[in-house]
Amino acid sequence: MVPKLVRLSSCLLLFACCLGAAAPSSHERLNALIEREWQYRLQDSPELATLTGDKRFNDRLADYSAAAYSRRAAHDRAALAAFRRIPQTGLTPEDKVNLALMLEQLGVSVDGARFRQWEMPVDQMDASPHLAYASLPQDTPFADTADYENYIKRLRALPNVLDQTTANMRLGMRDRLMPPRYLLEVAATQALEIAGKAPEQSLFTEPLKRFPSGVAPNDRTRLAEELTRVVATLVLPAYAKFGRFVKEEYAPKGRAEFGIWALKDGAARYRQNIRERTSRDASPDELHALGLQQVAEIETRMLELAKKQGFADVPSFNRHIRESKQFYGVSGAQVLGLYQKYADQMYAKLPLYFSRLPKNKLVVTPMEDFRAANAVPADYSAGAGDGSRPGRINVNQYDPTHRLLLNAEAIAYHEGVPGHHLQISMAQETQSLPAFRRYADYTSFVEGWALYSETLAHEMGFYQDPYSEYGRLQNLMWRSIRLVVDTGVHSKHWTRQQMIDFFHQHTAMDDQNIVTEVDRYIAWPGQALSYKLGEMTILRMRAKAKEKLGDRFDIRAFHEAVLDGGALPLSVLEQKLNDWLAGR
Repeated sequence: MVPKLVRLSSCLLLFACCLGAAAPSSHERLNALIEREWQYRLQDSPELATLTGDKRFNDRLADYSAAAYSRRAAHDRAALAAFRRIPQTGLTPEDKVNLALMLEQLGVSVDGARFRQWEMPVDQMDASPHLAYASLPQDTPFADTADYENYIKRLRALPNVLDQTTANMRLGMRDRLMPPRYLLEVAATQALEIAGKAPEQSLFTEPLKRFPSGVAPNDRTRLAEELTRVVATLVLPAYAKFGRFVKEEYAPKGRAEFGIWALKDGAARYRQNIRERTSRDASPDELHALGLQQVAEIETRMLELAKKQGFADVPSFNRHIRESKQFYGVSGAQVLGLYQKYADQMYAKLPLYFSRLPKNKLVVTPMEDFRAANAVPADYSAGAGDGSRPGRINVNQYDPTHRLLLNAEAIAYHEGVPGHHLQISMAQETQSLPAFRRYADYTSFVEGWALYSETLAHEMGFYQDPYSEYGRLQNLMWRSIRLVVDTGVHSKHWTRQQMIDFFHQHTAMDDQNIVTEVDRYIAWPGQALSYKLGEMTILRMRAKAKEKLGDRFDIRAFHEAVLDGGALPLSVLEQKLNDWLAGR
């Protein structure tokens, strides 16, 4: 079904042509295509529409069938051809950027379709369907009776999603596209734990504990009974069935090797992942060498701080940190409170460094139990584009006494402000941008900005405690190590233990965090490369701007120039900033 807005737009253009009106200009053709593509994306991915605040499709879930993936690939090929037919003549400079971005997005998708990544849909990470849909209660609006009724319809559709995912995994077994076995064993445990909760204790019935005033009292009993029944008779049995399949049939056939090199077309597959995640066509060898160089440079800075604290070298300082209980968490509540403190104190200084601030609120909340054991110390969930849902720093409270807190301050700035929450919310709220750019998620830009924010916080006067400053430096080391170990495991055939050993050699990170990180890189080839590449690009362009503008350099103006176009591929960002500099 074609969305009404697109049908209307097409009919108007046809009507104009029938009346003998002038053919649409390149500008009009481009923007009509962009709007059509955006509406297609929202309808094809109802969950994306919900996240943006668009409630039109809140009663349905995406189609994960093999036929749907085939249709998407055909759509992308046709859309790419249509955008390629748009002539440059008559396009504004902003039109040309929009066209370049559409060509880049669709081109990457078309080139990557041959790898059939959808046949390997499951791992231990939160993007895996069994975990992504467990977050549905957090990401769904619950303002009135219709919201609850739509949510129940989605829960009714959830067993079909898990069945479709299972069918795709069977195709993966056939085609020998398999994730590592040990990660699949974790995924099976996760699914079975979700299935094992009583309906009243299930995360899926959480919305029944917070009925808003928009739900009439006489509707609450009916909704509660129906929702609980759907969870008990459909959702939890579907999760149990899915978990048993992963445990008994799928995981035993998982691959033994850790790196993506072991798969069919492994080298080309990894190169595609690098392109998708970093928006650069860089070789693994190039990135590996860059990582080693960055590790050496940051280690020099860490040594300076270690000596100031009375230690002769970095290894002895790291050992002191690992062995001292004072640097570990005491309780989950304490860890949560630290993140809240850092978020609060940062807000007071933001106006000195940013000319615009996001309107959407930021909240600090505990990470969901079902994913905490295998998750990072904290992460971010974007708010709704219309402000109806705040952005969230999700704080991992799992096993706090074995979790080092030195880098909690840096992570708080990374995930919240001036990091993800500020950048993503500002993009969503920039109404002058087309919707596809307001919700763009180029990983190298998004994560590069967040890592840059950690260093910016140092310039703003934070990290007053030397150990917290060391945590910031360790975060820089952590992201540099990613360049080494990600390419190491996926291109150079490193073992998992080699990855762990490299972390121990160069950081004071706790074992729990190291293992979580290493397993993340194995599950998400190329994703971890984006952080350092994006940060280095922003810092390089900032240094160039300061050198050229001298006393006229304004940090607020520079940040506006970086952020006002939404997330961009790094090459487009560099060109945009060069144009900005030329205009000043």
